[in-house]
Amino acid sequence: MLLHGILPPITTPFYPDGSVYFKKLEHNVERYSKAPVAGMVVLGSTGESIMLSDDERRNVLKCAREHAAPEKVLLAGTGIESAAETLRLTEYAATLGYDVAMVRTPHYYKRQMLPANLLAFYRTVADRSPLPVIIYNFPQATGYDIPAEVVIELAEHPNLIGIKESAGVIDKVKKMVEGTRHIKREASVTDIFNAVTPRMHAGAGNGDLLSASSLGGTAVAAPPKFKTRTKEVGYQVLVGSAHLLKDSLDVGAVGAILAFACAAPTACYEIYAAWKEGDAALASEKQKRIVEASHKVGGELGIPGIKYAMDLNGYYGGPSRLPLLPLTAEQKAEVERLMADIRN
Repeated sequence: MLLHGILPPITTPFYPDGSVYFKKLEHNVERYSKAPVAGMVVLGSTGESIMLSDDERRNVLKCAREHAAPEKVLLAGTGIESAAETLRLTEYAATLGYDVAMVRTPHYYKRQMLPANLLAFYRTVADRSPLPVIIYNFPQATGYDIPAEVVIELAEHPNLIGIKESAGVIDKVKKMVEGTRHIKREASVTDIFNAVTPRMHAGAGNGDLLSASSLGGTAVAAPPKFKTRTKEVGYQVLVGSAHLLKDSLDVGAVGAILAFACAAPTACYEIYAAWKEGDAALASEKQKRIVEASHKVGGELGIPGIKYAMDLNGYYGGPSRLPLLPLTAEQKAEVERLMADIRN
């Protein structure tokens, strides 16, 4: 499964009364489907997944899946504290047609989160998951930072295909990349090296029958709608810090899942595209352009900041759920200033 490129971890829209605003979720997903992103993550941290009920999580997954473009890779955030509940949500995501499960590190019982616990947890999930799994490490929120050595050991599992590393430490990214370099895996891609997932294969017309009347009475299998090739991908390290995107790519990360991309997907993609083309100077220029905004909007102001920036850029951000508070007038003015030159 190819996970290269930029993927926004989409927000969950709410009405002012706090209920999920599904029409706006549809709107956002359809807009991201037209953006130059590789795919989307549904129910990540930016999606306020921890604030949702079980039914709401399932309904959000279903709505996003139904309105995403078929060529976009879809990751479902299915991590819950127990392996059993994580697998239950992962299995539901698989029935909807998601491509990958993103499973955050369990963290509530921090003192018991020793390497043996994490190894057992992720191996159990990966053994039973109908979807490929990536680890999600976000110590700023969980208070737990999975050691690079544990990630490297887990990378040997064939169904653990990567990690979203959001600690924001370049040396750790480099260590994980170097420690997993020996892992050789392949993924199906298109002629222009875009991802091809089993869901995409199933929906491409492969195996469908053309009508007998259109072929003089003979029914035959329809040809594929796209040709595929294989690409070596190995263990895939993605990052979650927009201000460190270029530096992370330089040490071997293959892409990023960026909250800032919810408000500015094109600006984030331009960094990746310039780096991919080997234009280091342009990539650095594009990186500098978003550093202050990503620090303030995504890092300091968090989800309310991201949602307000989305409102400025044609997406629906709207309110967050308590205990997250709306921005003050002063904070809004600051976001407006920072986003003035970052449009999509």
